[in-house]
Amino acid sequence: MTILVTGGAGFIGSHVVRLFVKKYRDYKIFNLDALTYAGNLENLKDIEEETNYHFIKGDICDDKFIKELFHKHKFDAVIHLAAESHVDRSIKDPMTFVQTNVIGTINLLNAFKECWKDLLQDKLFYHISTDEVYGTLGEKGLFTEVTAYDPNSPYSASKASSDHFVRAYGETYGIPYVITNCSNNYGQNQFPEKLIPLFINNIINNKPLPVYGNGNYTRDWLYVKDHALAIDLVFHKGENTETYNIGGFNEWKNIDLVKTLCNQMDKRLGRPVGTSEKLITYVKDRPGHDLRYAIDASKINKELGWKPSVTFEEGLKVTIDWYLNNKDWLDNVTSGEYQNYYKKQYI
Repeated sequence: MTILVTGGAGFIGSHVVRLFVKKYRDYKIFNLDALTYAGNLENLKDIEEETNYHFIKGDICDDKFIKELFHKHKFDAVIHLAAESHVDRSIKDPMTFVQTNVIGTINLLNAFKECWKDLLQDKLFYHISTDEVYGTLGEKGLFTEVTAYDPNSPYSASKASSDHFVRAYGETYGIPYVITNCSNNYGQNQFPEKLIPLFINNIINNKPLPVYGNGNYTRDWLYVKDHALAIDLVFHKGENTETYNIGGFNEWKNIDLVKTLCNQMDKRLGRPVGTSEKLITYVKDRPGHDLRYAIDASKINKELGWKPSVTFEEGLKVTIDWYLNNKDWLDNVTSGEYQNYYKKQYI
């Protein structure tokens, strides 16, 4: 089987690529990534010499390039992870999110459709999405696979649109597909614009910890390796045209998460407990900030047998230890040096 993974040098993508390369030696795994700011080939140094792994630098927004790529390699399946994903960036630059998340997805769908035409029955287009497409929840309730879409940010609107196009291509052209919508991921190799690695880095360097509003926004947190295992399971056992929600069963208010992180960091760094909490700074809320996300992951549990392998506290401990033990990686990312890795390795 020949599989194209888009965005495979990013945070979630690198964990998925590594899992598939190491677990399925008879698969050919092609990692397509534009290597924008969040793509980092240092995430995959341990597998770059594997014979079943191939890296391709390219942009899913380049329609001609994508079509040529499909006709050359005849990918049996696509695991589509490439996306602009940071809400704050989408507020400042929504068109970039439209280009990558909507137009880029359509380019992949068109190439997939044209490559296989009437030979689609054994193929798969797997689209990875977010719980943010569902909008916001009150204090009670959970997002299910049939929750109506109600996106509130340019990011979530762009992902909602891409979800709809995948389903439309399935209905109109018969493309076999599955979609998963996941909650907030955390873990190793995450670009430090996201809350947990950003705050880890700031605590190390005694910088402020900016918390939006009153800090009572609530999110469900999913350990990235558990997400990769869920993707593996859905890819191989998910039903055609089905949607599966993937959540960590770990709801945390932002301020409670930050304080837990501060306490764990103080212990790891040998600082008096309470030291890092003094860095917490409440900042002006961002526009359209959703109050609460919470995933009902009972469908994937009952139908495919998936469940998280770690609690949030366990996953957070492993995550903190990884960043503290890989300060070179963190320094390379924050300095921008990681962007030179492609030139050193491939040019």
